[in-house]
Amino acid sequence: MREHRQGAGRLVALSQYRAVVFDIGGAVDLEFAREMALDGAIASACGLEGVRVDQAMVEDASDNAVAAFAPDLQRHMIETLCGAEPATVARVLRRVAAMTGNLDVFQLRPGIDDLLKRLTARGLLLGALGCPEERLARAGIAHLFTVSLDLPTQACILVGDRLDKDIAPAKAAGMATIQFRSGRYRRQRPRSEAETPDAVVTDVPELEAAITALLGR
Repeated sequence: MREHRQGAGRLVALSQYRAVVFDIGGAVDLEFAREMALDGAIASACGLEGVRVDQAMVEDASDNAVAAFAPDLQRHMIETLCGAEPATVARVLRRVAAMTGNLDVFQLRPGIDDLLKRLTARGLLLGALGCPEERLARAGIAHLFTVSLDLPTQACILVGDRLDKDIAPAKAAGMATIQFRSGRYRRQRPRSEAETPDAVVTDVPELEAAITALLGR
C-alpha cells in the first residue's frame, strides 16, 4: 500500500488498485435464464435427431464439460449426449444455434447495482467484459462503466466466474483476481496456482468484502 500526505501533513493510504473489471456473465448477469434456454435447446435439438435425453442427462453433461474445463462448453455437452458422432453433433449444433441465436436476456444480480455505485463513489473505475453496452444500458448500469480504462493491468482487479477464461488470463496479465462462484461454473476448482484466485466469493456482500480487502493491502 502507498501513502501520500494530505493537508496538515496527514498520511492517507492509497491502494495500488484503481479499477475493478467485471466479466459480466456470472458476476453481474446471473445468466440463469440463458443457461436454462441453452439446456432446453440442446435437449430439444438432440430429440429432433432421435437422441432422447432428460434434464438429469443434460445437467450431467454440463457438469462434465465444466469439470473438463472444456473451451467450448456447448459442443462438449452435445458430444457427450450424442456419443460424439460427428454428423449428429454438427446437426445438433446448427439446431441449437438456430434456437438460441436471437436470445437476448439479462438478469441483474440482486444488489450488484448498488455495489457498483458504491465502488464508483470510492473513486474506482469499472470495466465490463463480455457484454454489449446496450444490455448494460437496459439494466440501468451502463453509465457506471468506463469504455476504455487505459490503466496498467497491475492497477486492476478482475471479477469473473470462470477459472480458465477469466481468472487464469487475468493473473497472467498481472491483475488481482476474484472468482464469483455462480451458475454452471460454481463447481470449477483450480488445477494449478495459475488458476488460483486471490479470493473466492458466492454473493454480493462477500464480493464487496473481498474487494475492500484487496484495496487495503
